[in-house]
Amino acid sequence: MATTPNRSRSPIFPLATSILLLFASLLSLHSSRAAAAASSSTFHPADYILLNCGASGQLPDLDNRNWTGDIGSTFAPSPQNTIAAAAANQASSVPQVPYMTARIFPSRFTYAFPVAPGRKFVRLYFYPSNYTGRAASDARFSLTASPGNFTLLSNFSASQTALALNFDYLTREFSINVSSGFLNLTFTPSPGVPKAYAFVNGIEIVSMPDLFGSEALGIVGTSTVYTVDQTTALQTMYRLNVGGNDISTVQDSGLYRTWGDDTNYIFGAAFGVTYPKDPNVTIRYTKEPAYTAPEEVYATARSMGRDANINLNYNLTWILPVDPGFLYLVRLHFCEIQYPMTLPNQRVFSIFLNNQTAQESADVILLAGEIGSPVYQDYIVVVPEAADLQDFWVALHPYQKPKPEYYDAILNGLELFKLSSFDGNLAGPNPIPPPLPTPDPEKVVRPGVGGKSKSSRAPVVGGAVGGGVAAVLLVCALLFAACRQRRRVVGGRDAVTSDGTSGWLPLSLYGGNSHSAGSAKTNTTGSYASSLPSNLCRHFSFAEIQAATNGFDESLLLGVGGFGKVYRGEVDGGSTKVAIKRGNPMSEQGVHEFQTEIEMLSKLRHRHLVSLIGYCEE
Repeated sequence: MATTPNRSRSPIFPLATSILLLFASLLSLHSSRAAAAASSSTFHPADYILLNCGASGQLPDLDNRNWTGDIGSTFAPSPQNTIAAAAANQASSVPQVPYMTARIFPSRFTYAFPVAPGRKFVRLYFYPSNYTGRAASDARFSLTASPGNFTLLSNFSASQTALALNFDYLTREFSINVSSGFLNLTFTPSPGVPKAYAFVNGIEIVSMPDLFGSEALGIVGTSTVYTVDQTTALQTMYRLNVGGNDISTVQDSGLYRTWGDDTNYIFGAAFGVTYPKDPNVTIRYTKEPAYTAPEEVYATARSMGRDANINLNYNLTWILPVDPGFLYLVRLHFCEIQYPMTLPNQRVFSIFLNNQTAQESADVILLAGEIGSPVYQDYIVVVPEAADLQDFWVALHPYQKPKPEYYDAILNGLELFKLSSFDGNLAGPNPIPPPLPTPDPEKVVRPGVGGKSKSSRAPVVGGAVGGGVAAVLLVCALLFAACRQRRRVVGGRDAVTSDGTSGWLPLSLYGGNSHSAGSAKTNTTGSYASSLPSNLCRHFSFAEIQAATNGFDESLLLGVGGFGKVYRGEVDGGSTKVAIKRGNPMSEQGVHEFQTEIEMLSKLRHRHLVSLIGYCEE
């Protein structure tokens, strides 16, 4: 069985009964920390600053939190050095507060906030718009924080980021230790960039408890240890309520964090199952402080399901794009919340981070001591230098060695933090906007049909045999890409949740929300109904598929999904890189899942989704 998250082992099935699907290949020491039990009360921050930059007076946001305008406040900048400005326009998804006014900095400027010593959450809000005749695209700047001399942003372009990721507005959340009585935030327009200026719409500063401790953590895959101490700054990349709904700032445990739905980050069609806690289970913080995460996080979960045969042949996987060249702190939240999970060795699983074994054997009851008791595990992972964003993989797989009662895995919450480098840097590069799509006269645009996008594009080939599956293999959007497109991001159209609260979610690498990548609640861009001629649905021989994968070489195995194994391969003499999905005919669910996938995708076309271009039927 699997010893790495994407190289699960299972028997090779007879070729005559195989089902194959080829699609574009998008290749591009754990510590169990002891925490004291705490009371159930939420955290009460000593410092709580909500600064509405460029505004005056007090205004409530969608969570009914009152923001103070910096005009006439104790934080008021000099009018000689800065400009208070209103946004030239307001996208329909953008909340009034704090995004519709901004403080413009034509030259270097420092906000000085008197605060008590200790760690702070620093949250920054940006709406890239034109301000007082200044083009949004001209805003390029760096942001540093002191004491500590941390670089939070470098040559940052909110406009380019919003364009690249199709977001309306952006947010950033950092955790910084303040050793003195002031926190200084310095905005500096990028030198050498014509017309460059800096801006910010809102600044939030909240005292926080020591969430990260000072225990040395082993770096996954190495013998090196790392300590997240007071000299380390962190950037929140993702904060997910796994198996549950969005949690707004006012629903958090006193730290005004937001937690987002995890479904948009799950890899493939293997979503597992979600469930709430048993009514007879009470969440009791016996191992962790109550402010670690709100009860709502631990009251829901995602597991693989009850079918052991299926579970042993796939990983429950999340994919999270991150900046390369940094260390990351991964925090996984666990809590058994349904009977009969009350004893050790009932559910034991392995944890894989970026294709490395982070923990071979995880048993939540063994860690927490009892049902309903929350616990979390921290891991440090290196993401090497690369030219572009890298996918960070989190995968769970049943651990068979102790012969547990259930072959399953569970997760309640997930947080991912970028750690500052030795020189205090946290800044990543601006994302590269995707090229404009080539017009396709065969595509029929149908406004109003939802579509999501966030992924690379590449050719795709599909193959199937038996059961009438090949009949539905039309040219269609690739599910892998579609699943990656569902990823929720910070703010934007999804910012208004069903309960009327603002869904500012510090979950994503770039924050903000997407014009076309919002949740299912608010998809507004068109997908495309496929009208491509059937001769574009290329037929591949089984020999071609075998050649493409070097005879299904296990060293080319990328992973295992609910339908079957996925291999890396090449077709057309190596000119086209693909991934090949080989089905497991013993799994009826897999075949049904595959058919449903193809039928759905056959009806969709989208410029950000990969196209299926053929099949195999032999």
